[in-house]
Amino acid sequence: MSIPPIAVALARGGWNWQWNQLMNGFAPADQAGNYERPPSQHQKAIAPQKNELINRSKKLLPHLIVGRSCPWAHRTWLLYELRDLDNSLNLLIAQPDHNAGFWRISPSWLGCDSLLGLYKKCGKPPNHRATVPALVDPGERENNQPRLLGNESSQLIEVLNEWPTANDAPDLLPSDLQEEIENWHKLLQNSVNNGVYRCGFARTQSAYNKASEELFQALQEVEQNLSVRGPWLCGEKLTLADVRLFPTLIRWEMVYEPLFGCSQEPLWSFPNIWQWRQKFLALPRVLRTCDSTAWRNDYFGALFPLRPSNIVPAGPNLVKLVNSKPIDQ
Repeated sequence: MSIPPIAVALARGGWNWQWNQLMNGFAPADQAGNYERPPSQHQKAIAPQKNELINRSKKLLPHLIVGRSCPWAHRTWLLYELRDLDNSLNLLIAQPDHNAGFWRISPSWLGCDSLLGLYKKCGKPPNHRATVPALVDPGERENNQPRLLGNESSQLIEVLNEWPTANDAPDLLPSDLQEEIENWHKLLQNSVNNGVYRCGFARTQSAYNKASEELFQALQEVEQNLSVRGPWLCGEKLTLADVRLFPTLIRWEMVYEPLFGCSQEPLWSFPNIWQWRQKFLALPRVLRTCDSTAWRNDYFGALFPLRPSNIVPAGPNLVKLVNSKPIDQ
């Protein structure tokens, strides 16, 4: 027995209304349906001097708190690994609680079993968004009140680039390339890093079309630059520009193409970007920051308005995918 057209129309209209109500909480939009990322509530962090940390025990060193699935936190995790900061900074991986809608800390740290509880312990008001990444200093003594040093990824990676370390760490923000790195940041942040979310969280066809077009225009600009300057965005040196781009493009086939509709062109149609991604993943300690199973579980599991069935699709092996050759080669 077929479903009457009026019933289909009513169900479709009702679902669309409910979907918009759910999306208001997940991803606010303007009147035209364009996704608007909530403004950051970060505070400016400052890298400590080496002598400020030298006498601290390991457990009283500052903690960098990340989540495996969050691309913004992934940037800071990459700095932690690329600059080998584990002698002067602790890494804490929070776990998402999809049902409760917050980040859990297990085992608990400083008496807190959630990131929200830790933010409150740092003196932040209840309405402060408890997000990763977060850089927290527990203090020089166990009875100190912890301080939230910062939680905005673009600023934190600059701080971590100056973070004291006993090792010969690379400088990913060299003075002669700062202007070029900043120019890449301006392009990538809105059109690519946030651009994939503007595609996935668009409420109207026109909003999606605009976001998709800007996304792939930016990728074409990256592709052209790599063909001329490569192997990195700023030439011979790996910089923060590459670090800002990698977390988005390494999640491409796992999340953004199937879930967010970033499908205007496959990534293999950009051969220089494909090779750039291969080269980045092959850097020492980078692979340990990449967990494609966690990415799929968290995105498909948490963003249920985009995937109401809660079915997490199978994905390709990340290393095999990245190291394969584009079809046109």
